[in-house]
Amino acid sequence: MTAVPAKPPVRISFVCLGNICRSPTAEAVMRHLVGQAGLGAAITLDSAGMGDWHVGGARDARSSEVGRRRGMPLGGVARQFQRADFARFDYVLAMDRSNRDQLLLLAPDDAARAKVSLLRAFDAAAPADAEVPDPYYGGPDGFDNVFAICEVACRGLLDHLCRQHNLSPVVGSKDALGQIV
Repeated sequence: MTAVPAKPPVRISFVCLGNICRSPTAEAVMRHLVGQAGLGAAITLDSAGMGDWHVGGARDARSSEVGRRRGMPLGGVARQFQRADFARFDYVLAMDRSNRDQLLLLAPDDAARAKVSLLRAFDAAAPADAEVPDPYYGGPDGFDNVFAICEVACRGLLDHLCRQHNLSPVVGSKDALGQIV
């Protein structure tokens, strides 16, 4: 009897400017939703920034605090997105149009460019080209707002991944809407 090879996981990288606020927030939210759905082996997640000034540094304390309060901790340290990352990921999801445009310029070919989109493209209620706003220079409410925006978009993303890649939440887990399956 020949063993059927396991399907490789869907690989996603969330990208913002410095990888300390928005992209690690999106990664934490998506990791939470993927875990609830029991799809951790089917979907791998990462985040990165376009700039290098925070590389190796901790997540923004305000983002980390909101994540802690919501039960979605922000892990890891900041890293810069590299051209070679296009080969590592199936989806490269930018937080804003500037990040998207920089990624499209960095992409080595059309196949890599096809992996790039805005995270909010998966939010059915968001207008075309909607962005995740940068909370860095604003007040504390901005970080809560980013979490809320990422949660809606990541639920849509998880639903898309389940349909597009024939993934099924594990029985007894929660689907993208938080309902037990």
